[in-house]
Amino acid sequence: MTHKFKVGDRVQCIFENKHFTGTIKGYDDDNLAFIEPDRAFHDDIIMHDHQLAPAPALVVVPAVVDKFLKTDADGYTIYDRMAQLIVVNDGDHYYLEESAVENEVLSREEALEVINYAHEAKCEDLLQLINGYEVEKEPLYRVPLTDEGRDGLLVALSYDEEMDDSYEVKCVLSQVFSEENFYKLTEKQIRAYDERYWAFAVPVKEVGGYE
Repeated sequence: MTHKFKVGDRVQCIFENKHFTGTIKGYDDDNLAFIEPDRAFHDDIIMHDHQLAPAPALVVVPAVVDKFLKTDADGYTIYDRMAQLIVVNDGDHYYLEESAVENEVLSREEALEVINYAHEAKCEDLLQLINGYEVEKEPLYRVPLTDEGRDGLLVALSYDEEMDDSYEVKCVLSQVFSEENFYKLTEKQIRAYDERYWAFAVPVKEVGGYE
């Protein structure tokens, strides 16, 4: 049987007089779609294929906003985080900045980045975050170097798999490591290691290789 949507597609529907967006998990023999709602507190929804429509595109947010929304170190939920962003959008950023730093949710620099995002964002986009969002992909770079005639690269070595910020950037011979992700660095990582190295950074293509 041909379906209007395929497994993995994001759709929207009206269920029990409420609007939902979600992802199709599968179909049964009667063409009923099993939908996992974006609202985590709601059970799966089962509806006929023809009752569904494509979901609107997800809002794209910077990585630091994703970190802010997901961090519950101070007991805040994503709803509380959304409310903070909306308050900032309305012109009051003091509480978010001070509470995020005081509760070690974000650094001062990160808090200011989140505030800047909330200032510039549309209020309707902030309200849509509860239905899911995509994280903006930060450009990645390689830094090829030569040391006494030997080829090398800057790499980021992680010391804690559960902490993205736990790494050390250092220069090594290119043949030392085979894992290519070690060589993919952000502008921030490169500049933090040495501002002068940024001049030698080469953009990494989305699917391997150099541009």
